[in-house]
Amino acid sequence: MSLPVIRAATPADATRIAEIYNPYVLSTAISFEEVAVSADSMAARITAVAQASLPWLVAQADGSVIGYAYASKWKERAAYRFAVEITAYVAPEASGRGIGSLLYARLFPLLEAGGFHCAIGGITLPNAASVALHEKFGMVQVALFKQAGFKFGKWHDVGNWQGML
Repeated sequence: MSLPVIRAATPADATRIAEIYNPYVLSTAISFEEVAVSADSMAARITAVAQASLPWLVAQADGSVIGYAYASKWKERAAYRFAVEITAYVAPEASGRGIGSLLYARLFPLLEAGGFHCAIGGITLPNAASVALHEKFGMVQVALFKQAGFKFGKWHDVGNWQGML
């Protein structure tokens, strides 16, 4: 695999992003969505993030998107306007190659330059890879919500990691 290029996502990336995301939706509790996301719905999500002046990035190698990361509003109330929620997903064939780190290394400076004060990542536990990624960027666990989500017939805990920008 060639060295990935990190660039802004566009709605044209939606099909590939959905292909990366949907196995997490359908086969894991990492995402609490339970129904596969269509390319059209993903394109609308990309557009909404851009319209909120927030970054959505993709990692592309050998002509194909292999991962993505983005920020969204943490909460709707005005006082939360300097806080964002972040997430990253990597295609299974690219996992363990530092793609998430490359994405976050570009995402965090963009958020800081955008005037944001803190980033929050929600992680379904256990998920050692996601915890390691967030902690690599100085984020610390600030909350644990016991049995916050119900998927695949069982309850799942969710931790929140926070980093100051």
